[in-house]
Amino acid sequence: MCKFSKEDKVRLGNAVIYVAARIPHLQKTKLIKLLYLMEEKMAQVYQTPFLALPYEVWQYGPVSKDVFVDLSNDTPTLLRDYISVDAEGVITPKKEFDPIEFSDCEIEMMDHVLKQYGSMTAHDLVNLLHQKGTLWYKTAVANNLLEAFENGTATTSDVVLNQADCLQGCEKEDYLASYNLHRDASMLRAEAYV
Repeated sequence: MCKFSKEDKVRLGNAVIYVAARIPHLQKTKLIKLLYLMEEKMAQVYQTPFLALPYEVWQYGPVSKDVFVDLSNDTPTLLRDYISVDAEGVITPKKEFDPIEFSDCEIEMMDHVLKQYGSMTAHDLVNLLHQKGTLWYKTAVANNLLEAFENGTATTSDVVLNQADCLQGCEKEDYLASYNLHRDASMLRAEAYV
């Protein structure tokens, strides 16, 4: 599990509010896939992480374990100040989105992802992210996970997706530098927050 600084929790919470306020009847799987697509789009377009959440290769696609576990509880802990989850698993914002947490390009990117993928079902998003050529697919193949997922002998793994693997040359170097800077700053904030 990750250590979250106060700032990282605020950004994650506000990103979840942004999605939940715009997608009716939002549930855990769809939210996790949309957050992943935002992470992927930020890396591809701007060569920088969005929330820099680690996403693992699981049977049903990329999963942020911390978000998954939090949303699997009756009452979220990590996101308790931002959302509530009803008995059917529907996620509802507890407060308004705070745009101060995001740049204009991040908000444009979130809008783009929601416009392009927001009407898809969770099942459709899983299928999209499983297609040959996706980072999930390439990473699952490289780590011999596809067969285990297909025959049901595994549902999760601890293999983390690396957005830099989808980039080339300077774009890859820029992303890695930005990711490392974000990770180091986040670790320092998390240690100070504890």
